[in-house]
Amino acid sequence: MSSASVTPDRVSSEALVRLVAGRVLQYPGDRFHEELPRLRAALAGAPAEPAALLGAFLDRAGSLRPVELCAEYTDTFDTRNRRCLYLTWWIDGDTRRRGLSLVRLKRIYRDFGLEFTGEELPDFLPAALEFAALREEPGTVLLQEHRAGLELLRLALTEADSPYAAVLRAVCTTLPGPSPETRAEAKALARSGPPQELVGAGSPLEPFGPGTDRPADLPWPTTAPERQSA
Repeated sequence: MSSASVTPDRVSSEALVRLVAGRVLQYPGDRFHEELPRLRAALAGAPAEPAALLGAFLDRAGSLRPVELCAEYTDTFDTRNRRCLYLTWWIDGDTRRRGLSLVRLKRIYRDFGLEFTGEELPDFLPAALEFAALREEPGTVLLQEHRAGLELLRLALTEADSPYAAVLRAVCTTLPGPSPETRAEAKALARSGPPQELVGAGSPLEPFGPGTDRPADLPWPTTAPERQSA
Protein backbone atom coordinates (compact mmCIF):
# COMPACT_ATOMS: atom_id res chain seq x y z
CA MET A 1 0.00 0.00 0.00
CA SER A 2 1.37 3.41 -0.92
CA SER A 3 0.68 6.56 1.05
CA ALA A 4 -1.39 7.89 -1.85
CA SER A 5 -4.00 5.18 -1.29
CA VAL A 6 -4.73 6.36 2.27
CA THR A 7 -7.42 8.97 1.68
CA PRO A 8 -9.97 10.63 4.02
CA ASP A 9 -12.92 8.81 2.41
CA ARG A 10 -11.41 5.39 3.09
CA VAL A 11 -10.68 5.59 6.82
CA SER A 12 -12.63 6.66 9.91
CA SER A 13 -12.34 10.05 11.60
CA GLU A 14 -10.23 8.62 14.44
CA ALA A 15 -8.01 6.85 11.93
CA LEU A 16 -7.32 10.24 10.31
CA VAL A 17 -6.13 11.55 13.67
CA ARG A 18 -3.74 8.63 13.99
CA LEU A 19 -2.39 9.02 10.46
CA VAL A 20 -1.73 12.75 10.84
CA ALA A 21 -0.21 12.28 14.29
CA GLY A 22 1.95 9.47 12.92
CA ARG A 23 3.35 11.77 10.27
CA VAL A 24 4.13 14.71 12.56
CA LEU A 25 5.84 12.38 15.05
CA GLN A 26 8.39 11.40 12.41
CA TYR A 27 11.55 13.37 11.85
CA PRO A 28 10.29 16.28 9.73
CA GLY A 29 13.13 16.56 7.22
CA ASP A 30 12.96 18.94 4.29
CA ARG A 31 9.67 17.63 2.89
CA PHE A 32 7.45 18.23 5.90
CA HIS A 33 6.35 21.71 4.84
CA GLU A 34 5.37 20.37 1.42
CA GLU A 35 3.03 17.91 3.12
CA LEU A 36 1.26 20.51 5.30
CA PRO A 37 -1.68 21.10 2.89
CA ARG A 38 -2.33 17.36 2.72
CA LEU A 39 -2.21 17.01 6.50
CA ARG A 40 -4.51 19.99 7.08
CA ALA A 41 -6.97 18.63 4.52
CA ALA A 42 -7.06 15.27 6.32
CA LEU A 43 -7.97 17.00 9.59
CA ALA A 44 -11.18 18.30 8.02
CA GLY A 45 -12.64 14.85 8.60
CA ALA A 46 -11.31 14.40 12.15
CA PRO A 47 -13.20 14.93 15.43
CA ALA A 48 -13.16 18.50 16.73
CA GLU A 49 -10.88 18.16 19.77
CA PRO A 50 -7.97 16.23 18.21
CA ALA A 51 -8.35 18.23 14.98
CA ALA A 52 -7.89 21.44 16.95
CA LEU A 53 -4.87 20.04 18.80
CA LEU A 54 -3.19 18.82 15.63
CA GLY A 55 -4.19 21.89 13.65
CA ALA A 56 -2.52 24.17 16.19
CA PHE A 57 0.61 22.06 16.02
CA LEU A 58 0.67 22.21 12.22
CA ASP A 59 0.23 25.99 12.26
CA ARG A 60 3.19 26.41 14.59
CA ALA A 61 5.34 23.88 12.73
CA GLY A 62 4.57 25.65 9.47
CA SER A 63 5.84 28.92 10.91
CA LEU A 64 9.29 27.44 11.57
CA ARG A 65 12.05 27.00 9.03
CA PRO A 66 12.77 23.33 8.24
CA VAL A 67 16.12 23.47 10.02
CA GLU A 68 14.44 24.90 13.13
CA LEU A 69 11.73 22.25 13.17
CA CYS A 70 14.27 19.46 12.71
CA ALA A 71 16.39 20.79 15.56
CA GLU A 72 13.35 21.02 17.83
CA TYR A 73 12.35 17.44 17.02
CA THR A 74 15.86 16.15 17.76
CA ASP A 75 16.01 18.07 21.04
CA THR A 76 12.58 16.82 22.10
CA PHE A 77 12.69 13.06 21.70
CA ASP A 78 15.29 11.14 23.65
CA THR A 79 15.47 8.51 26.36
CA ARG A 80 17.56 10.60 28.72
CA ASN A 81 14.59 12.84 29.47
CA ARG A 82 12.07 9.99 29.19
CA ARG A 83 10.67 11.29 25.95
CA CYS A 84 11.03 8.17 23.81
CA LEU A 85 9.00 7.35 20.68
CA TYR A 86 9.70 3.59 20.82
CA LEU A 87 6.86 1.81 22.57
CA THR A 88 8.67 -1.28 23.82
CA TRP A 89 11.31 0.92 25.51
CA TRP A 90 8.68 1.94 28.05
CA ILE A 91 8.03 -1.70 28.95
CA ASP A 92 11.31 -3.50 28.33
CA GLY A 93 13.92 -0.74 28.45
CA ASP A 94 17.22 -1.66 26.82
CA THR A 95 17.01 -5.32 27.80
CA ARG A 96 17.07 -8.62 25.98
CA ARG A 97 13.29 -8.84 26.26
CA ARG A 98 12.92 -5.93 23.89
CA GLY A 99 14.22 -7.93 20.95
CA LEU A 100 11.45 -10.49 21.43
CA SER A 101 8.88 -7.69 21.67
CA LEU A 102 10.07 -6.22 18.38
CA VAL A 103 9.81 -9.59 16.63
CA ARG A 104 6.29 -10.00 18.00
CA LEU A 105 5.26 -6.59 16.67
CA LYS A 106 6.44 -7.40 13.16
CA ARG A 107 4.49 -10.64 13.32
CA ILE A 108 1.35 -8.79 14.43
CA TYR A 109 1.60 -6.38 11.50
CA ARG A 110 2.08 -9.31 9.13
CA ASP A 111 -0.82 -11.28 10.62
CA PHE A 112 -3.13 -8.39 9.80
CA GLY A 113 -1.91 -7.97 6.24
CA LEU A 114 0.71 -5.24 6.66
CA GLU A 115 4.38 -5.87 6.00
CA PHE A 116 6.59 -3.45 7.94
CA THR A 117 9.55 -2.50 5.75
CA GLY A 118 10.53 0.85 7.26
CA GLU A 119 14.01 1.84 8.31
CA GLU A 120 12.80 2.51 11.86
CA LEU A 121 12.09 -0.23 14.40
CA PRO A 122 8.57 -1.68 14.34
CA ASP A 123 7.76 -0.20 17.77
CA PHE A 124 8.30 3.34 16.45
CA LEU A 125 5.13 5.15 17.50
CA PRO A 126 4.31 6.49 14.00
CA ALA A 127 4.35 2.92 12.66
CA ALA A 128 2.03 1.74 15.44
CA LEU A 129 -0.29 4.66 14.75
CA GLU A 130 -0.49 3.81 11.06
CA PHE A 131 -1.27 0.20 11.91
CA ALA A 132 -3.95 1.43 14.31
CA ALA A 133 -5.43 3.58 11.54
CA LEU A 134 -5.43 0.91 8.84
CA ARG A 135 -6.48 -1.95 11.14
CA GLU A 136 -8.47 -0.08 13.75
CA GLU A 137 -9.74 -2.83 16.04
CA PRO A 138 -6.46 -4.71 16.57
CA GLY A 139 -4.56 -1.43 16.33
CA THR A 140 -6.53 0.05 19.19
CA VAL A 141 -5.80 -3.05 21.25
CA LEU A 142 -2.11 -2.64 20.51
CA LEU A 143 -2.10 1.03 21.54
CA GLN A 144 -4.04 0.18 24.69
CA GLU A 145 -1.44 -2.43 25.51
CA HIS A 146 1.13 0.39 25.43
CA ARG A 147 -1.19 2.98 26.96
CA ALA A 148 1.00 3.57 30.01
CA GLY A 149 4.01 4.44 27.86
CA LEU A 150 1.92 6.74 25.68
CA GLU A 151 0.58 8.57 28.70
CA LEU A 152 4.00 8.86 30.35
CA LEU A 153 5.34 10.32 27.11
CA ARG A 154 2.41 12.76 26.97
CA LEU A 155 3.06 13.86 30.55
CA ALA A 156 6.80 14.25 29.95
CA LEU A 157 6.15 16.42 26.89
CA THR A 158 3.62 18.47 28.84
CA GLU A 159 6.09 19.03 31.67
CA ALA A 160 8.68 20.13 29.12
CA ASP A 161 6.13 22.58 27.63
CA SER A 162 6.69 20.93 24.26
CA PRO A 163 4.34 21.60 21.32
CA TYR A 164 4.44 17.84 20.71
CA ALA A 165 2.37 17.33 23.88
CA ALA A 166 -0.68 18.37 21.86
CA VAL A 167 0.03 15.59 19.37
CA LEU A 168 0.12 12.95 22.11
CA ARG A 169 -3.07 14.38 23.61
CA ALA A 170 -4.73 14.01 20.22
CA VAL A 171 -3.59 10.39 19.98
CA CYS A 172 -4.92 9.57 23.44
CA THR A 173 -8.37 10.94 22.55
CA THR A 174 -8.69 8.06 20.08
CA LEU A 175 -8.39 5.51 22.91
CA PRO A 176 -11.13 4.41 25.29
CA GLY A 177 -11.29 5.86 28.77
CA PRO A 178 -9.79 9.00 30.31
CA SER A 179 -6.10 9.77 30.39
CA PRO A 180 -4.28 9.69 33.74
CA GLU A 181 -3.56 13.14 35.09
CA THR A 182 -0.31 12.41 36.93
CA ARG A 183 2.81 10.29 36.53
CA ALA A 184 1.74 8.25 39.54
CA GLU A 185 -1.56 7.38 37.86
CA ALA A 186 0.22 6.50 34.61
CA LYS A 187 2.71 4.29 36.46
CA ALA A 188 -0.18 2.57 38.23
CA LEU A 189 -1.65 1.89 34.81
CA ALA A 190 1.66 0.30 33.80
CA ARG A 191 1.68 -1.91 36.90
CA SER A 192 -1.87 -3.09 36.25
CA GLY A 193 -0.85 -4.54 32.88
CA PRO A 194 -2.97 -4.83 29.75
CA PRO A 195 -6.76 -5.34 29.95
CA GLN A 196 -7.68 -8.82 31.12
CA GLU A 197 -9.07 -9.91 27.76
CA LEU A 198 -5.63 -9.38 26.25
CA VAL A 199 -3.82 -11.69 28.65
CA GLY A 200 -3.19 -15.18 27.37
CA ALA A 201 -0.62 -17.67 26.28
CA GLY A 202 -0.32 -16.25 22.78
CA SER A 203 -0.27 -12.79 21.27
CA PRO A 204 -2.83 -10.46 22.88
CA LEU A 205 -4.13 -9.77 19.37
CA GLU A 206 -4.83 -13.39 18.50
CA PRO A 207 -8.53 -13.32 19.53
CA PHE A 208 -9.22 -10.97 16.62
CA GLY A 209 -7.86 -13.48 14.13
CA PRO A 210 -5.35 -12.87 11.33
CA GLY A 211 -6.13 -10.38 8.60
CA THR A 212 -7.44 -11.58 5.27
CA ASP A 213 -6.11 -8.76 3.13
CA ARG A 214 -3.14 -9.14 0.85
CA PRO A 215 0.12 -7.97 2.46
CA ALA A 216 0.73 -4.25 2.13
CA ASP A 217 3.48 -1.86 3.13
CA LEU A 218 2.79 0.59 5.92
CA PRO A 219 2.77 3.92 4.12
CA TRP A 220 4.66 6.74 5.78
CA PRO A 221 7.51 5.06 7.69
CA THR A 222 8.67 3.51 4.42
CA THR A 223 8.72 6.84 2.60
CA ALA A 224 9.93 9.24 5.27
CA PRO A 225 13.02 11.26 4.33
CA GLU A 226 16.31 10.33 5.94
CA ARG A 227 17.44 12.38 8.88
CA GLN A 228 19.79 15.20 8.08
CA SER A 229 21.95 17.13 10.46
CA ALA A 230 20.37 20.43 11.45
